Amino acid sequence: MPANEQIVREFIKTWSTLDADRIVEFFAEDGVYHNMPIAPVSGRARLRGFIAAFVKDWSVTEWEVVNIVSAGSIVIAERLDRTRVGDKTVDLPCCGVFELQDGKIQVWRDYFDMTTYTRALAD
Repeated sequence: MPANEQIVREFIKTWSTLDADRIVEFFAEDGVYHNMPIAPVSGRARLRGFIAAFVKDWSVTEWEVVNIVSAGSIVIAERLDRTRVGDKTVDLPCCGVFELQDGKIQVWRDYFDMTTYTRALAD
């Protein structure tokens, strides 16, 4: 398995810890996370705050890799993110595009339907 693909697999697995510090360590110092429905966030300090706020109400999250492909510095991971938020369960299909440099995530773009997430929380 290519090294960049292995890094992304470990990154995905680390989300289940709900530990923003551990998650952010996978990013380059000036790394960018673009959750496509909202504005991109860059830099580890901002990423740490953004991710901590994002997961603060989550009690459990497990991300299943459905398909993953890589070529050089690019890794694309199709996932099913299963998350528990309060008494609600969200099953969110996603596709993440990762650009890695020197063993760190330089850019991560995550594509998903925000309505799937918000509707699951409203039901």
